[in-house]
Order: sequence, then structure tokens, then C-alpha cells
Amino acid sequence: MTNMQITTPDWVKHAVFYQIFPDRFAKSQQPPSRVANSIPLEPWDAPPTLQGYKGGDLWGVIEKLDYLQNLGIDAIYFTPIFQSACNHRYHTHDYYQVDPLLGGNQAFLELLEECHRRGIKLVLDGVFNHASRGFFFFNDILENGPYSPWLDWFKIENWPLSAYDGSLPANYVSWVGNRALPQFNHDNPDVREYIMQIAEHWIKLGIDGWRLDVPFEIKTPGFWQEFRDRVKAINPEAYIVGEVWEDSREWLDGSQFDGVMNYLFTAPTIAFTAGDRVVMEYVEKQS
Repeated sequence: MTNMQITTPDWVKHAVFYQIFPDRFAKSQQPPSRVANSIPLEPWDAPPTLQGYKGGDLWGVIEKLDYLQNLGIDAIYFTPIFQSACNHRYHTHDYYQVDPLLGGNQAFLELLEECHRRGIKLVLDGVFNHASRGFFFFNDILENGPYSPWLDWFKIENWPLSAYDGSLPANYVSWVGNRALPQFNHDNPDVREYIMQIAEHWIKLGIDGWRLDVPFEIKTPGFWQEFRDRVKAINPEAYIVGEVWEDSREWLDGSQFDGVMNYLFTAPTIAFTAGDRVVMEYVEKQS
């Protein structure tokens, strides 16, 4: 057991968060910039498809800030916004670039400034367990095979790699076997430092915290302790919250996260509200 004093940012304790999935939240009426003049987007009011884009962007979020404040919120958590090749953006291509379809870094910095002007905190989603096939370092391996200088950044098991053909073994470790999401080798000090610098970069730019995607998948000793130390050294009031699905006590000793997403509360909440309509297999998986 640790004797560490457990402290969390005061602003979080009474914060009302609003979660935004940017592609589906709001499409700006008069965007200041676009990647192209004509982008084939799905009709906004049509049922969404698995891979299609609706075209929501961060300019649209700026235009909706009055609406959000009228709801009584004072913090926003964004699902991933970095450059990606999927509409939900959990397949990260570049951790330093906001996706151009969302307006890029320019739109984000204007949104951040406007949120802070209104007293709204902004938390980003950090997907640091895995990247994507389009992530430069992994893409170099796909191009150059065993000659790539980035081999040790991932967990390569055999050759040849099969990043797209599901009839062949992928030959590299990926999250839940999804070959679109190659897992980082967090035991590599260069990978560890790379992720720490990403976290520091956006905190220095002014974000108010990180929501960490599947952090329990990262087994490297001391990883999240260092993450906390480096984030808090820049902003002691930054909020660090982990997406932990099961018993979370080991993550809440004061050395890692300020909080976790309470998945254990999900199943009884769904069962209580759904009543006879509940699908038992969904709630049993959470219990």
C-alpha cells in the first residue's frame, strides 16, 4: 500500500462534462478553411454508416458553445481528434496534427481559446496503447520490412506482415486482434519517450487533461506513474482519467490517474433503466 496523498483537481469535483464525437456533433455553417472545395460526405440527417463521414468539425463546435453553456456544462471531453483514417479517429496517423476534416490545428487552437474564455475546460482522448497502419513508424515497416529502423517500436512476430489480407496471419501484435491497430512496444524507451512528449505537447498548448484509452493494456512498469509526473509538472490541475473496464483500485492510489470511467456502474444502470427490455448478455459482460 502507498502512503501517497491522493489529490485530484478541484475543478473536476463539480464539473459537468459534455462528451463530443466530432464527426457527428456539428458541421460549421461557414468554415474559415477546408481541405478541399468539395468533399463527398454522407447527408447529415441520413442514418450513419460504418465508414462514412458526416463532416462535423471543430468550427461547428465553436458555433455551438452558446448552446452547450445553456445546458449548464463547464467541461468538454472529445473523443479522438488527431489525424486518422476513420470517422471515430481511434486509428491515429499523427498525434501532433488535428484531423484536417475537423479543421486542423488552427480550428482546435481557436476552439481552445474560446472555451477557456468562457471558463470551459477541455479534455482530449489519448490513444497511446496502439496506433494505426497509417502511422508513419508502422507504415515504414510495411514498406521496408525487416530493414525498417522502427521495428522495435511495435511487436513484430514473423514475416511477411499482412496488414490488410485477413486470410493471412498479421504477424504482429494488435489490439484485440484488429490488424488495423498495431500495438506499441512500450518497453522500448524511445516509444515511451515519444508518448510522454505527445502528452506534454498538448498540455503545454493548454488542454486541461487526458482521457486515456484502454490504459490497462500497457503493462510496462512505471509507465503511467511517469505520465502523471510529467503532465502534472506542467499543469498540476490537469485531469487524468483512465478508461478502465473492471476493478480500478490499483489505478487510483494517487500515483497514476485522478479518476476512471465507472464501467462497473454501467450494467446495473442499464438494467435498472431498461427493465424488461434489457438485453442480458450486454449487462452480464459488464458485471
